[in-house]
Amino acid sequence: MGKGGRRAYAALSLVAAGALVLSGCSEGGSKEGSNKDDKENAQRQQSSIDFGDVKASTGPAAEVPGAKPGGAVTVLQRDSYAHIDPAQIYVSDEMALSQLIHRGLTGYKATSEDGKKHEVVGDLATDSGTSTDGGKTWKYTLKDGIKWADGSAITATDVRHTFERLFAPFVANGPTYIQQWLADTPGTEYRNLLKDGPYGGKHLPDTILETPDAKTVVFKFKKPKPDLPYALAMAGYSLVSKAKDTKEKYDKAPMTSGPYKIQDFKSGKSMVLVKNTNWDPKTDPIRHQYIDQFTFAFNKQFEDSTKAILDDSGANATAVSFNNEVDAGNLSKILADATLKSRTVSGYQPYVGQIDINMSQKEMQDKTVREAIAYALPITPFVRAFGGTAAREVAGGLISPTVSGYNPNFDPFGKKKKPAGDPAKAKELLEKAGKTGLKLTFGYINTPEGQQYSTAMAAGLEKAGFDVQRQEIPAETYYDQVGKVSNNFDIYHTAWGADWPSSSTVIPPLYDGRQIQDGAANYSHINDPKVNADIDKASTITDPIKAAEAWNKINEYIVKDVVSNIPTAYYKQTQIAGSKIGGLVYDDVIGGIDPRRLFVK
Repeated sequence: MGKGGRRAYAALSLVAAGALVLSGCSEGGSKEGSNKDDKENAQRQQSSIDFGDVKASTGPAAEVPGAKPGGAVTVLQRDSYAHIDPAQIYVSDEMALSQLIHRGLTGYKATSEDGKKHEVVGDLATDSGTSTDGGKTWKYTLKDGIKWADGSAITATDVRHTFERLFAPFVANGPTYIQQWLADTPGTEYRNLLKDGPYGGKHLPDTILETPDAKTVVFKFKKPKPDLPYALAMAGYSLVSKAKDTKEKYDKAPMTSGPYKIQDFKSGKSMVLVKNTNWDPKTDPIRHQYIDQFTFAFNKQFEDSTKAILDDSGANATAVSFNNEVDAGNLSKILADATLKSRTVSGYQPYVGQIDINMSQKEMQDKTVREAIAYALPITPFVRAFGGTAAREVAGGLISPTVSGYNPNFDPFGKKKKPAGDPAKAKELLEKAGKTGLKLTFGYINTPEGQQYSTAMAAGLEKAGFDVQRQEIPAETYYDQVGKVSNNFDIYHTAWGADWPSSSTVIPPLYDGRQIQDGAANYSHINDPKVNADIDKASTITDPIKAAEAWNKINEYIVKDVVSNIPTAYYKQTQIAGSKIGGLVYDDVIGGIDPRRLFVK
């Protein structure tokens, strides 16, 4: 799953680990560096994660203390799942679900009971991978006894099909790292390697992807790819059944391989997961299957789920949300209540929020206009909407405190000192450009929080002389809509987190102009020649410290000189569960509650 997945679904608010007092809520400013636990939490997540051997990759997973089988859990979620085809999964809520239903060649195994320590191990493979040729060639052997939910064997044929279908035109929302590595190209041209995927009868040659027998898979790259085990652990590279592949329809009814299978899914309403009887715990070092059934209820806003779980009666006592945060109105009360401590978890997430300026729009191509937006935009409303500084920290750049290369002093538009914005400076710039009264179409997510912060942000922009027109976007399809190259919005808010602890999983997918396509993460449609060239240079640096410095320079150039993306906040999160939920842990890699270890007390 990488270091979080990486689009935060329109703001999953979090709370810093150990931050038990809500501070600075009224000002909405940054308290960066004021909390020792915040710093330690963020710095811990910058550390690299080791690759495990055969022993570390052998199941079953270590028992959770006090766990017992049985019982049903209610999962209260704000958003329904737009995608459950692994190849289309790249948002955090779908990635949390994937922990229960999908498996890949590798995965992250928690090696401590508190969710703070991990290693990458073989999931369906016997280990995290064997590399030769300096990292150009990677060999994986499938475990014995691995099966799909229908009882059929998982073979190398499924692995080949999984990676070949990633090149098909209908697959447009998932990660693209491995496709680009196989094609040896940084942009969307990777599709030319296998234009229609495997559906036209063509396949990747053995010189690129070899499956010599039913249990062996060999990836062959032209350049060293030492991060392949990290990439393979992402939900977007979980396996797909060749026999049951229904192409576009697979997105609503996939064949699963994890400890649970989908019994029923009514998009926008509900989902029921039941035990997959063909899942063998002896093959799985990562997951558990304590719960008999998970029943998901969608359209539960943060306030709704928090209120229900606080009620703690009947089914609410065994209720949880994989992604909903504690709402802003209840956050300070819950953090101050010692009796609720055992039912809450908190942590830093790798997400950085940003307002994307749509560079495809003609008026947005004027740099002075973009600078006016940057100065005028108030960050205070965004921080307040999610509960203040216990849930958000004003951002200066696009690299999270959880990722190496983060520079706490970078703040070119003075947002940390003036989180309410600088409308006077912005107005001066707008007048200079001769664009006073310029219409701005602000696409916002239709949630209580989105309505709140977008209204106040629009008011701040209007103080500078913009004519802001807000347009709501449904939460379920938010990223699908802003991910279209020809969308009709001028600005919109997105959030992204590193897929593993490296800015190489932030800068290229978001700001490489060669990545622009429907469904891709370059939401601002920035296509700057210097950025593209610097990405290519940084990608060749093998020293992690020097690489982090190079990625940060690109980040600072984008924010200060291109002005296509305006950082808003670094994310934190607090979540709460019913009193009968056991195994409750905030997992750093998942960026929230770990659903794989839950049980009913």
